[in-house]
Amino acid sequence: MHDVLLIPVLEAPMEAYLPVFSCRVPAGFPSPATDELEGLFDLNRLLFRHPDATYLVRVSGESMSGAEIHAGDLLAVDKHLEADHGHIVVAVVEGDCTVKRLERRGESWWLVPANPAFQPYRIRTGEELHIWGVVTHVVHELIPGRLAALLHSRD
Repeated sequence: MHDVLLIPVLEAPMEAYLPVFSCRVPAGFPSPATDELEGLFDLNRLLFRHPDATYLVRVSGESMSGAEIHAGDLLAVDKHLEADHGHIVVAVVEGDCTVKRLERRGESWWLVPANPAFQPYRIRTGEELHIWGVVTHVVHELIPGRLAALLHSRD
């Protein structure tokens, strides 16, 4: 069940203001683009709603590929949010850390992968289970290697 690698966050995130443009970029047919600057946006406000209760993890394995979470992706995980049915969570079951979708099926709770090659896991009464937080965002790298290089440079 080792699907995640914890990344220590040693200090509160600094503000990261980026320009936001008012035009939307179509994913279909091209249209004329406008370059009106709508303002600046601190990306941390999106990724870290509760900065003191948020951490980052790196994904290994492909059990969540159907949810567009792949090996090497970076997850923002909020410990402040209460996990509920349908949330993707980071959980520790009997000492093993994993990322799965939490589902209630009748009276039972399950950790469900988003890849049919993996089996759902029924949470049994009395089993040692800790929910380490709810996944709020996925950083999926489109130019391979940059994220890994940045994370390794911190070592």
